[in-house]
Amino acid sequence: MQAKQSIFGGVLRERSACQREILAGITAFFAISYIIIVNPLILADAGMPAELSVFATIFSSVIGCFIMAFVADAPIVLTPGMGINAFFTYTVCVGMGLHWHEAIAISLVAGLIFAYVACTKWSTRLSQAVPGSLKCAITAGIGLFLVEIGLEKAQLIRAGTNSIIELGSLASPVTLLALFGLVLSLGLYLRGVTGSFFLGIVITSIVGAIFGIHDGAPIDLNLANLSMYPTMLFQADFSHLASIPFLLAVFSMSMIMIFETMGLLEGILPEQTKFKKTFEGSAFTTMFSSLLGTSPTVAAAESAAGIASGGRTGLMALTAGVLFALSLFFIPLLSYVPQAAIAPVIIITGAMMMQQLQYVEFNDFSEWFPAFLIVVLIPLTGSISTGLAFGFVAYPLLKLLNRQARDVHKLSWGLGFLFLMNLVFQAGF
Repeated sequence: MQAKQSIFGGVLRERSACQREILAGITAFFAISYIIIVNPLILADAGMPAELSVFATIFSSVIGCFIMAFVADAPIVLTPGMGINAFFTYTVCVGMGLHWHEAIAISLVAGLIFAYVACTKWSTRLSQAVPGSLKCAITAGIGLFLVEIGLEKAQLIRAGTNSIIELGSLASPVTLLALFGLVLSLGLYLRGVTGSFFLGIVITSIVGAIFGIHDGAPIDLNLANLSMYPTMLFQADFSHLASIPFLLAVFSMSMIMIFETMGLLEGILPEQTKFKKTFEGSAFTTMFSSLLGTSPTVAAAESAAGIASGGRTGLMALTAGVLFALSLFFIPLLSYVPQAAIAPVIIITGAMMMQQLQYVEFNDFSEWFPAFLIVVLIPLTGSISTGLAFGFVAYPLLKLLNRQARDVHKLSWGLGFLFLMNLVFQAGF
């Protein structure tokens, strides 16, 4: 009798664990589901057809989640990431003037470098070499950049006449709708509502439709467009592979993907014994995303929502992947989503990323100032690579001035030199 109770008790515990993992996957999916809408709209600013890149966003997310489930057995959701898509669009395409086909090629090469680092001892070496303050600053700086982008999309800020930036018109219907969405999304998020960002987008879009508020040309998002999606596959343009701008972009994108992923996984992964396989899986998924026609995938910070709900294994990632696949059937509804409904999510996501600053040693100015440079120069210059360069160059320099040169890892000196060369070449191109 006791044996039977033990067996049934084990079955119940196993069933309970599976239910918990599935619920965690559902939670994580709804927490990150906004990326299905936001990523194509950001990539549209790079000249990519949003009606087709939405499929690339979904397919790369499905593949990434399945890799996490079957290879790494980790509760991590992989999707085209906020921050790296901003670098792809606003630094590489808009800032450097490269075509999105070239940006796809840059992503693919950067993914290969990422994969090499992940599969060799370099992952451990770099993790030990790069100070934690700079890792945190990268995430926070990208977050502030996203806040700036979100405020612009909400028309809350604009180019000033007597200053760099000024407040937009608070009487604008678009701005008022964005403010409504911001308050709504914050309220839902703070109350711990599952899928708070997704619900915020949906409700704000409905309110915008009721009052006839439109802030841009409608995008033709239709499942029928899937027949044209193959034109997005394998679109990498390597014609300028040896050019300085191409190589600089590859270097910067590689550093962003490696250090942002490394910092995030070290922060949220419940079992650090799974770090290696998770890091490797994330690296290989970035290459798949390039082949599929979208910006690189990263480990989503919103995975933490699923982990907080009890996710500990790949079943959570598998559940999220299945839900991403099912989302294909709801694509036509995305055509009704205005920018004002997307802006609040971008702003809040950026603010969440900036919380990484709490781990920076503010009392040690030689630690804080390089991090400060990264955080402020990314949004002020509109270039993630420029912010990284100044921070990585400043860190060993300040340690030298503070008579702490011996505390700086040799690789940090090497990275500082490479980023210095990055700045020198940028000055000439």
